[in-house]
Amino acid sequence: MRVLFMCTANSCRSILSEALFNHLAPAGFEAVSAGSFPKGQVHPRSLSTLQRAGIDIRGLTSKGNDAFANNPPDIVITVCDNAAGEACPLYFGPALKTHWGLADPSEVHGSEAQLDAAFDASLAHIELRCKTFLSLPFERLSRDQLQAEIDRIGTL
Repeated sequence: MRVLFMCTANSCRSILSEALFNHLAPAGFEAVSAGSFPKGQVHPRSLSTLQRAGIDIRGLTSKGNDAFANNPPDIVITVCDNAAGEACPLYFGPALKTHWGLADPSEVHGSEAQLDAAFDASLAHIELRCKTFLSLPFERLSRDQLQAEIDRIGTL
């Protein structure tokens, strides 16, 4: 199963999601990420947060929708924050689509400790959702049931 995490800049939340998902995922599962307006570079604190958590950062890049053109995803998860008025990217295709909104930790201002805490909190939230997703009984779920489950996970 291939999961695409999408956000606007593909430098923070979607990158954290891609890396953590792949860190936790068993064989047969893979995550990629993309942005509707990719920043072109991964936020440095995203990388340092992942490294502190022991998660591999090799190959993480800020990229656009062409990242999955030849290998479309089964599920698309947007992670932008609707509450902040961000416009989430759209994906047209047969994939299941859901929204797991996250506040952007790169928008937090404060001390180094406060910035680290914001990124760590985002990573913890992503971890909860990814672990819940990966524990689903995929072999027993219909497409509609899977859609309901991934929608529910976005409320956690």
